[in-house]
Amino acid sequence: MKLFDVYPLYDVTPVSAKGIEVLDDKGEKYLDFYGGHAVISIGHSHPHYVNRLKNQLEQIGFYSNSVQNPLQHQLAEKLGTLSNCPDYNLFLCNSGAEANENALKMASFHTGKSKVIAFSNGFHGRTSAAVATTDNPKINAPINKQQEVNFLPLNDFEAFEKTINSDDYCAVILESIQGVGGLDEPTTEFYQFVAEKCKLNKVVLIADEVQCGFGRSGKFFAFQHHGIQPDIISIAKGMGNGFPVGGILIHESIKASFGLLGTTFGGNHLACVATLAVLEVMEAENLIQNADELGVYFKAKAAEIPQVKKIKGRGLMLGLEFDFEVAELRKKMIFNQKLFTGGAKDKYVLRILPALNITKDHIDLFFEALKAELG
Repeated sequence: MKLFDVYPLYDVTPVSAKGIEVLDDKGEKYLDFYGGHAVISIGHSHPHYVNRLKNQLEQIGFYSNSVQNPLQHQLAEKLGTLSNCPDYNLFLCNSGAEANENALKMASFHTGKSKVIAFSNGFHGRTSAAVATTDNPKINAPINKQQEVNFLPLNDFEAFEKTINSDDYCAVILESIQGVGGLDEPTTEFYQFVAEKCKLNKVVLIADEVQCGFGRSGKFFAFQHHGIQPDIISIAKGMGNGFPVGGILIHESIKASFGLLGTTFGGNHLACVATLAVLEVMEAENLIQNADELGVYFKAKAAEIPQVKKIKGRGLMLGLEFDFEVAELRKKMIFNQKLFTGGAKDKYVLRILPALNITKDHIDLFFEALKAELG
């Protein structure tokens, strides 16, 4: 049996990692400024994270959600406190796609409606409803297209107001910073406009924080830069630092019938401990503040590079826009400079998603490598 082809693969085989450094099977060391799609939030193999998982595994690694699991309650309390979102209920699942799938399901159940407003260049996952709200026809099968989704341009007030003023919509789903699309984001004025219109029309506002949440933007959630309150918040990626975990925060004003949501693996003991460890490290090491401060430092360094035409994003979720396609530059950064970066749907954007505990020295090394390749 062979593996099903999913992604084009670089000829690099990581075998160990520590902090921001990754070692391959040939003994080559790489700096990780991509974090495996923004997943590595507190650095590879953080000692506290490793110990928490090892200790939990020696006790119990898994049992189903048919019995009590106090770790879930600990996680909900800790998450509510650190995120300043105490008025939400937490549902735990396994991935960002599953989080958005359940968020859309909750919105449809709550409103009794089925249509959704999504935005151009958004990405919400690859499961049925999540991929239907993703603006990429290449990954939509015919069965996904049965969903009723209206795609609008980001930050287009007129198009949004014209569309939402009907009785057909259950949800608006919006990335607070677009990840795969290329680091575009709603303006504060637009995000507040969307929130206001959703409230007036009794439409559920879903903030997709799968990639931009958990401190990456310099606030716990990126929507907090804009002074709005979503009805549902979807989370994943950085919350587990590599352990598969996702979830949705559901505002307590939204009710559902008992048993509407369910999961076998979601919220298992190891997933909860992995997320608790991430939150504990974020708090102890002031990583949200670090992301904010180093984002400013990174942008200042990027502004010195003539080939960088635009700097997008916030905190340590950044995009460097060039006037050429960056695929070849990414290859050179990996194989010549031993440094991982990311691409985007926008082929001119280099995506930067390092762990939140990087230092200025790491950023200096990044720009030395970038300058070496740009000449």
